[in-house]
Amino acid sequence: MLRANEIPAGLCYQRLTIENDSPPFCLHGLNAVFLEAYGWYRVDARGNKSRVDADFCPPIEKLAFPIVSEGEADFPGIYEEPLDVVVELLEGHDSYLEVDSNLSDYC
Repeated sequence: MLRANEIPAGLCYQRLTIENDSPPFCLHGLNAVFLEAYGWYRVDARGNKSRVDADFCPPIEKLAFPIVSEGEADFPGIYEEPLDVVVELLEGHDSYLEVDSNLSDYC
């Protein structure tokens, strides 16, 4: 949607714990948009709910999932296309449940 509206956009990733702030980890994808006044700015369009409070308030990033646990990480870089590991995971499984039980951890 962003690119279709001529807004420069890319993909970013985080390594996050799945539950209880301890392993296992998963790869979480989010977007980055280029804002003329600020440069690249990461956004997470997943929506807010209990324990998730993302906000669009440049220049401060307020992502859905801040890095809080040992082993979690914000991966550097903004990608034009999804990582191969993400494409392989999605193309290699037929249902949400299969994807959920085979979540990628990319470190």
